[in-house]
Amino acid sequence: MSKQNTASALEENPELLNELIIDAIKDIKGKNIICLDLREIDDTPTDYFIVCEGDSTTQVKAISNNISKRLRNEAGTKANHMEGYASAKWILLDYFQTIVHIFYPETRQFYDIEGLWSDSKITEYQNI
Repeated sequence: MSKQNTASALEENPELLNELIIDAIKDIKGKNIICLDLREIDDTPTDYFIVCEGDSTTQVKAISNNISKRLRNEAGTKANHMEGYASAKWILLDYFQTIVHIFYPETRQFYDIEGLWSDSKITEYQNI
């Protein structure tokens, strides 16, 4: 499938985008991966949050880099917005329908995204 066809398929089926993001996280051994489905909640900033963590700021950056690289190369898409790369305690990648949160463990615990959006449908993924 060409990049243009893949990008079109991702727009029509965001679950494909989410699968690619989760696979890219697993490539770098990201941990405690969850997907929050926010579609049934009113006034949310997006349809999905994907949340994961890395054991070090180096791993947090590597996860972010791998997601960006794989989505660019395999799906022909780039994040609309990225922030937090400099400190790498919490990197956010915005892909419109899906926002990816890559945390350093203590930062994830402090902000508790899962608790804030606990009324969403939560899917957990096994650590590799």
